[in-house]
Amino acid sequence: MKTLAALALIALFWVVGLLAFASRIAASTPAPEPVRAQGIVALTGASNLRIEAAVQLLQQGKGKRLLISGVNPQARRSEVKDVARGVGHVWDCCVDLGFRATSTRGNATETARWVRHYGYKTLIVVTADYHMPRSMLELKSTMPDVTLYPYPVVTDALSARRWWVRSDDSRRLVIEYCKYLAILGREIIRSAGRRPQEPAGNTEGAGA
Repeated sequence: MKTLAALALIALFWVVGLLAFASRIAASTPAPEPVRAQGIVALTGASNLRIEAAVQLLQQGKGKRLLISGVNPQARRSEVKDVARGVGHVWDCCVDLGFRATSTRGNATETARWVRHYGYKTLIVVTADYHMPRSMLELKSTMPDVTLYPYPVVTDALSARRWWVRSDDSRRLVIEYCKYLAILGREIIRSAGRRPQEPAGNTEGAGA
């Protein structure tokens, strides 16, 4: 009975967490006007709206340069430019493409390398609304000294406000939530491991 009660409690916490996660995503958009940062990064995915939004921010002067991380290695620069739609002169001077990343963790590593190259300390992060919580965890893990400004974008890949209506949306949200919990757990364990050890005892004046 105790085991069943514990499992039921864990399941309850998981469901409550999922609902809170979905609510957080739904409330994140439309994203507020971001402050000006030194750089902008767009994490590629199922929707091209991420790239379009990031390019618009660059053209508005919200950052000096833009990195599009996770580009298909077989894609040509001209093809990515077509995806951006209506991009102006900033494309040739201020847009970098990252071809190495194949996962969110890879996005974080690729972005950190780019940020270090330019010496940036502030960064606008553009990705899908449902992908933003996990992306921020990964990016903060690789760039703890960089200030990150999230700019979540609504995409047709998942409707965060009505995720329970379509089975594909429900499945995608549950998977994303589980991935988020895994990364969150990893970071909590890492943080605990970095804490300085307390001295076993104060021996000053012992024997006095």
